[in-house]
Amino acid sequence: MARKKAQKSPKVKKTRDARIVLRTGEALYEPDSGPGYLAAEPEVVIGELDGPVGYAIANLIGDQTKGHSRVFAILNCDVQVRPTTLMVSKVTVNSERYTNILMGSVQAGIANGVLDAVRAGDIPKEKANDLGIIVSVWLDPSVLDAETVDHEGLFESNRAATAKALGKAMRGEPTIDWLLKNQGNVTHFFHEMGVKGEL
Repeated sequence: MARKKAQKSPKVKKTRDARIVLRTGEALYEPDSGPGYLAAEPEVVIGELDGPVGYAIANLIGDQTKGHSRVFAILNCDVQVRPTTLMVSKVTVNSERYTNILMGSVQAGIANGVLDAVRAGDIPKEKANDLGIIVSVWLDPSVLDAETVDHEGLFESNRAATAKALGKAMRGEPTIDWLLKNQGNVTHFFHEMGVKGEL
């Protein structure tokens, strides 16, 4: 009886349908002009809803903490974005005015930034219902000192920063090669200020 030749396993081709277990990203967006509170620096986590990111979203939304409410990113009431996106404030919220700015212009900017990342192809459109995103949001408390708040500026900054952070997360940027090459050329801004005695 002739022996059957062992069949080689087919090579698995990586596609855009491959699982996205957990990826992280961060971005800073500072407009060319305007008050400092317009700077946005979100940190994002993105991954499958049936994995660690989805479990984290479920835990966060079900375990609210005073001063750090977790809310979905929405275009407007009754219009939640996809992929499911949960906002978590880095700042302890203890002011109605701050809450209204955070849950207004900033929330709308983040929601639009998520959709921009899908439109740009950074997030696969076909996975929009399978992925979840957690956005850790920084809204500078100095916004409360402003006599007139630039709501349009806050919207645009958070929109751009969110899309940028998600793009970096999905592309794995910065790469380890870039980091190793540039480690000695990058100084943390606030560390440098501290060393100079400016803090």
